[in-house]
Amino acid sequence: MTEAYIYDAIRTPRGKGRPDGSLHEVTSLRLSAHVLNSLKERNALDGHAVEDVIWGNVTQVGEQGGCLARSAVLASDLDQSIPGLAINRFCASGMEAVNLAANQVKGGAGDAYIAGGVEMMGRVAMGSDGAAIAVDPSLAMNSYFVPQGISADIIATEYGFTRDDADGLAVESQRRAAAAWADNRFAKSVVPVTDQNGLTILDRDEYMRPGTDMQSLGALKPSFKDMGEVMPGFDAIALMKYPHLERINHIHHAGNSSGIVDGAAGVLIGNAEFGKKYGLKPRARIRATAKIGTDPTIMLTGPVPVTEKILKDSGMSISDIDLFEVNEAFASVVLRFMQAFDVDSDRVNVNGGSIAMGHPLGATGAIIIGTLLDELERTGKGTGLATLCIASGMGAATIIERV
Repeated sequence: MTEAYIYDAIRTPRGKGRPDGSLHEVTSLRLSAHVLNSLKERNALDGHAVEDVIWGNVTQVGEQGGCLARSAVLASDLDQSIPGLAINRFCASGMEAVNLAANQVKGGAGDAYIAGGVEMMGRVAMGSDGAAIAVDPSLAMNSYFVPQGISADIIATEYGFTRDDADGLAVESQRRAAAAWADNRFAKSVVPVTDQNGLTILDRDEYMRPGTDMQSLGALKPSFKDMGEVMPGFDAIALMKYPHLERINHIHHAGNSSGIVDGAAGVLIGNAEFGKKYGLKPRARIRATAKIGTDPTIMLTGPVPVTEKILKDSGMSISDIDLFEVNEAFASVVLRFMQAFDVDSDRVNVNGGSIAMGHPLGATGAIIIGTLLDELERTGKGTGLATLCIASGMGAATIIERV
């Protein structure tokens, strides 16, 4: 089978996903086109250079609706003969775009693709597109649906993680992200966003709070306690599914959960012939991809079984992986991953994660693949695994191997 290589991986800085965020006036279309143009310029692409643009975005309504991928191609400097495919696997949309593109290349369906995603959470509210699992009683009741924050607290309760455990991970995420920026570790991949006059709007992640400590986090109230214990009483639903638990321990809050931000990311993927044609050197090969469905109530444990699956499918063991990127949707997700595989924290999210820098839903999967690649190159390590938990109970993973 043909190998699929990563030739380039870029992202925008992540802006606060609210009206005073630096990217608030930038549309999803414009930010997506900016990433496409940056990949085109950096790699001197011309004509029908790529077979398709596969673009993830979660809330596909309003300005993020329709086929945003095709709209982004038309708004960019790419040739109009390149089509576009918009996909949605919730928080893994950006990763699924990359994985789909890689597998298309491996299967011989085109020499190259651009894959990635976008989410402007300050402009298009999360959940504004509706969701059958949340609003259709026939499905919600049968699947014991609870909101994600409750699911994160179920993980903490089921696997014995305390508030201090979660807060400690959050403080470390902030410390690592600040150190990474101070050391210019993101300089190779972050493409500043400019206005129509070429003036810089944002050139670094603005959600970070490097002064965060255990004391400041300790003052925050649990975000999901009321919705769990008071009407509509989601804790009662969770305990019907998990009757062995006496109660749900609510440990998550805004400080140890992922931040709501705006951002986009793109990855250029192609075979060896594509690289030779454009004089590009491959940076990594995509060794394996995987996805899996999991329990929809606890919902966010997907990184564990999908990692087991991808390792088995590729004939590898956890010790074969040098570095991990596990999306910090909530602190308990990462804590459970490290617990399940007995992985030291110094190999996981070494440059911080979504708790510190934010989680632009449709883009994050592509972002963490790029972050993983940069860190493999910086440290001279060989193999990395990126994975995310996914709403409704799913998991996705990608293994890359540095060339």
